[in-house]
This record gives sequence, C-alpha cells and structure tokens, in this order.
Amino acid sequence: MQRLQNKIAVITGGTSGIGLATAQRFVAERAFVYIFARHQEELDQTVASLGANSAGVAGDVRKLEDLDRLYARVAADGRKLDILLANVGAVDSVKLADVTIDSFNHNFEVNARGLLFTVQKSLPLMNNGASIILTSTIASLRGFPVRSAYAASKVALRSYARTWTMELKDRSIRVNTITPGPCGTPLIDAQESTPEAAAATRAKHAANIPLGRMARSEEIAGAMFFLASEDNSFVAGSELLVDGGMCSV
Repeated sequence: MQRLQNKIAVITGGTSGIGLATAQRFVAERAFVYIFARHQEELDQTVASLGANSAGVAGDVRKLEDLDRLYARVAADGRKLDILLANVGAVDSVKLADVTIDSFNHNFEVNARGLLFTVQKSLPLMNNGASIILTSTIASLRGFPVRSAYAASKVALRSYARTWTMELKDRSIRVNTITPGPCGTPLIDAQESTPEAAAATRAKHAANIPLGRMARSEEIAGAMFFLASEDNSFVAGSELLVDGGMCSV
C-alpha cells in the first residue's frame, strides 16, 4: 500500500479514534503525517506508534499562535501540504434549557472557529490540487436531544466546504466534508459515567443503524483515504455520509 507516496498530511485531533485510525492508514499508504493535538503525552505515544513517517506538534485549534507554530514546523521541515484533515472536535452536550454562554462558545470555538483558522493558516503551504477534509457528524443532519450548539456548529462545515471550493477553485484544491455516523470510539466512554452506560449507548446506536452495528474507526479512515487520494480527483464541495444508512433510509 503506497498510494499516498510522498504526500504530506496534517491531521488535527489525531491521537485517538477516527483521527488516529486515519493517521495509521495514511502512514501505511506512505504519507508523512503531522499530528496536531493538545496533550503532549498522548501525542508522543501516537508518534512513537506511527514511526518515522510522522511528527507531532502540541497545540489547541482555538489558539492562533498554536496553529502558527504547527505550520511553521511544516515549513521549517521544507515541506508543503497535500492533505489537511481538520478532524478535531468538541462535544458539549447540554439541554436547551441549560445552555450557557460557556457551553455554547465551547462548541463553536472548536468546531467552527478553530476549524476555519486551521484551514486558513494552512493555505500558504498548500500545494495546488491538495485535498482538505472536514469532519462533521450526522447530528448536523438529524435532531438529537442535548446537541443544540454542537449540531449547529457542525452544520457550518457543509457551508465551509462549498464556499471554500469556490474560493480555491483556481488552485484546484478540493474541499469536502465527511459525515460519520455513530462510531465505537473512546469518546463514548468519555461521555458516559460507567462502562455499563457506555455499553447501553452503543447498543442504542446500533439499533438505529440499518447495518445493525456502529462503525469501526478503520471504516471511517477508509473513507478519509478516499477523499485524500487521487480517487477523489473529481469530488469537491461534497458531503460523504459514512453512517451505515442511518440518515438515508
């Protein structure tokens, strides 16, 4: 597997779940991957597991100086970007009656504002014909309780992909959104108070998916690979659903 040979990628939020699975797939396809994440220890462990074709930069997408430092590292290494996966996301689940300024802002600062500047600041390093991938969620397409601000912040990504495809068309940069359905990532465990509650959540999700199960991170990574590769050479401004049919039937 060498279909991303000599390609340079940045993945934000690449130390667990879908981001990590995608980093593993990209490295297996011979890309060099920069991982951007907040926690240094997890970042070091991830880079050690990925091997020589990876590097890590610690930072927060909400902080513009951290994003500047990420891309300064890429430039200092003498590289330009072929792939940007803006994958990091925040989920602050609050009932409408309990939404606060802080909970609202947390979702938008990461998912909408942070993502925008992640992409904006990458542009001087982007090769013509590069691929930008934005990770959304089916919560942007269906109504789920306690997801008001989260879902709204993710709806923005679909608009970003369309707008930026037009703005960047002279450089043939493809911008697409990937919209995963429920996936068995560690995020579920982090959101529930006990292992039993996490198992119940997984079972509830599986019952709502026509294929009868949640996605594996590796399956979402396969879709990410499609959007990153030359197989995606004529797909732009689109949204790819990877949800086992949950939003389609």
